[in-house]
Amino acid sequence: MIGTPASAGQTGCWNNPPVETGESKKVLLSAQGLVKTYRHGRVVQAVQGVSLRLVAAEVLAFLGPNGAGKSTCIKMLAGLVEPDGGEIEVLGQRLARNPGIKREIGVVLEGNRNLYWRMTPLENLIYFGRLRGIGYKEARRRSIELLERLDLSEKRNSLVQQLSRGMQQKVAIAAALVHNPRILLLDEPALGLDVVGAESLKRILRELTAEGRAVLIATHQLDIAEALANKVVVLNKGCLVADAKLNELIARFSREVFEIEVGETLSPEVTSKLEAAGALVEQQIISAPGEFADIWPVLALVKDLRVTRVERARASLSGVYLKLLGGEDVSARP
Repeated sequence: MIGTPASAGQTGCWNNPPVETGESKKVLLSAQGLVKTYRHGRVVQAVQGVSLRLVAAEVLAFLGPNGAGKSTCIKMLAGLVEPDGGEIEVLGQRLARNPGIKREIGVVLEGNRNLYWRMTPLENLIYFGRLRGIGYKEARRRSIELLERLDLSEKRNSLVQQLSRGMQQKVAIAAALVHNPRILLLDEPALGLDVVGAESLKRILRELTAEGRAVLIATHQLDIAEALANKVVVLNKGCLVADAKLNELIARFSREVFEIEVGETLSPEVTSKLEAAGALVEQQIISAPGEFADIWPVLALVKDLRVTRVERARASLSGVYLKLLGGEDVSARP
């Protein structure tokens, strides 16, 4: 859902609603009211009262501009940074009281610091498996299986520094999965990937969610977010701006306009009548504002033409994102 403006005397953040929990929702990770402040010569409120939840078999797209607080949130969710305020629960257990529950989380941080470059993919995976308490034989077995699954078997004995960016990202994801966590937190996993690498990443994440894992992906590549996400959370300046299912968010911001496409060139006379009826004509596409019942006069003007398409204009995630960050007041939207 979209947040509501903060009340007087509070920060400029939006008040997001309490996180819902319960077995029926299959919530694997939830955070309530996370706060983090840094003091390096000046006070920086990196995260201000953010709440979210990760649900089994779903991808949550975690969006926001640089400096919005996404990476700080991910580090808090992974137990790498302690929040100044708020609570995190993993599988219903408070992370602060049960640090061992962090084994249910796999994390890939932004950049290249997730792996040892002078080790091979197989050595990296075995090392991280052992670090998480897995016996050597089991860690090796899981590592070999993951490398095969991610099409990296032929590179398992090459140095990580010799691999392409896409392969390095796949090894990093494998390292986050070697202990078989149910929650995966990915910070800019598609950064620097080419088209083939990006498509491979999408396939991998779809497979992981199909297995019942909850995946959070922080990215600036909105096409990847739109292709994968079930839900979208948007941060700006440490504050939650939006928290909604992807299809609901896009529908909410879709223009109340229908597009009518005809299979032939419109005459100047018909074009004039359409414009007089309030429609916009661009070559063979007519944009008519209003609900479906409102566009009958426009349809009547093209009834003798070959109409090939009539559909509601759909907003893209990119368009929604820009509107949210552009300061548009969305609090009144349903």
